[in-house]
Amino acid sequence: MTGTGTVRLPGDDASVAECARILRERGGLRPRVHLVLGSGLGTLSARVEDPVEVPFGELPGLPAATVAGHAGAFLMGGLGGVPVLVQSGRFHYYEGHGAATVLAPVRVGRALGARIVALTNAAGGIRSDLVPGSLMLIDDHIGALFRAPLAGPLRRGEERFPDMSRPYSRSLCTLAESVARELRIRLPRGIYAAVHGPAFETPAEILALRAAGADAVGMSTVPEAVAARAGGQRVVAFSLITNRAAGLGMESLDHAEVLRYGEEAGSSLGRLLETMVSKLPPPRTRPGISAK
Repeated sequence: MTGTGTVRLPGDDASVAECARILRERGGLRPRVHLVLGSGLGTLSARVEDPVEVPFGELPGLPAATVAGHAGAFLMGGLGGVPVLVQSGRFHYYEGHGAATVLAPVRVGRALGARIVALTNAAGGIRSDLVPGSLMLIDDHIGALFRAPLAGPLRRGEERFPDMSRPYSRSLCTLAESVARELRIRLPRGIYAAVHGPAFETPAEILALRAAGADAVGMSTVPEAVAARAGGQRVVAFSLITNRAAGLGMESLDHAEVLRYGEEAGSSLGRLLETMVSKLPPPRTRPGISAK
């Protein structure tokens, strides 16, 4: 039940359209880029110019965020001179949410006009060079969530069978690497594995993921990337490595450590994203589903 007395199903098409309408009225802009901030990465919100904040809980069908380190709000404003929608926090399967709720923010951003989605997450490093505090540009992913994000009725504006041969935009990845070199930020590419959570992985599970080709592991991002591609959006994604994955380091795994490294290294990712957004080429006049 919303403040208007209208019953909304979490993440259905009517709810998504209503969320977009409210954000459009409050923010007064058409965002070009939708930025999704993971655990401990909310410091980027401070870089938004003339921000208008709307908590998730004030929008129909969206629950309040429950995970520590997730502010649970949308910010609309400018970043690097470009209109953006910044999503501080996200929803996860492990909180008990269905796919419609997990994917609702991506669909809301698309309804507002965002044609580019930049996803960030906190992740455990599997590859030896991915130590706490480092960044990784996601080149591909492994969905080990055992849930299909797009299962169910076809949603408005999405393809039934999206091509996932190149989930992350070549041109956006190239731009990210160019900006990283300019800012002297190390940004290796890698493969991200998404697991369901909320328990951290066992050492045996990490060995299995490493054998499958995973370089880092987390509990998000893949469903959002799939939904964005199904809706014709271009996607770029980054992992901030906050710990060594289970069995690969001496320390025990702790969410407080995730938040600490997110806050410390998040400033580098914030600078990278802000500069990258400012260097985006002019928008296409007829956006399509190409991943280029």
